[in-house]
Amino acid sequence: MTPKQRDVVGLLLFVSLPLAVGALAGLSTASSVGGWYRTIAKPSWNPPSWVFGPMWTLLYASMGVAAWRVWRPAGFAAAKGALTLFFVQLAVNGLWSPIFFAWHRPDLALVDIGILLALVAATLVAFRRHDRIAGGLFVPYLLWVAFATALNFAIWRLSA
Repeated sequence: MTPKQRDVVGLLLFVSLPLAVGALAGLSTASSVGGWYRTIAKPSWNPPSWVFGPMWTLLYASMGVAAWRVWRPAGFAAAKGALTLFFVQLAVNGLWSPIFFAWHRPDLALVDIGILLALVAATLVAFRRHDRIAGGLFVPYLLWVAFATALNFAIWRLSA
């Protein structure tokens, strides 16, 4: 495989993985958005449901590009810690939707998203050490997860 082919295949894999996690999370979300989620109390600043799909799609794609930029120069060996954080935060991210939407547990989802917020911040810092642009690509994700954490907290408080 040529270096250019390696780069293209790597980019496709790194972007596809978060999008696949998002698609799987979406499966657990779909049945509740029109049912249970409509019935629970939400703060006045809760965005309309249609915002979440496009926002997460953009964020998943950008986090994949960020991970690819960290991996690209020298592979996994040179960025083992940063890429491990990436995969761990992605797994924690993927757990939030089933916890919140399928299990109807805003309390446990709040614990999950709190851990996710810390992991995203740590990944951003680790990525930035390898590639400034990769770190920058994680900033919108960090801000969105911070907003989602506040939203999750508000929903949990309103439902308690």
